[in-house]
Amino acid sequence: MSRICEITGKKVMVGNNVSHAKNHTKRKFYPNLQTKKFYVPETGEWVILKVSANAIRTIDKKGISAVLSEAKSNGNVLV
Repeated sequence: MSRICEITGKKVMVGNNVSHAKNHTKRKFYPNLQTKKFYVPETGEWVILKVSANAIRTIDKKGISAVLSEAKSNGNVLV
């Protein structure tokens, strides 16, 4: 699977390693992704999502059903 958060849409960014001599080499910045299982009480089922740490905090704050509906309207969620 690709390294994309299913809630926020965060994905790999590209940048440079810069040495002391100012040599630039390409590198990647990976999002902090975790595979988590969430219980959705409205449907009574478990959902497995690959989410960033930031998305886990958002789910704790707003609730899983609100975040899932918001992500579906944005087109991010793959479930």
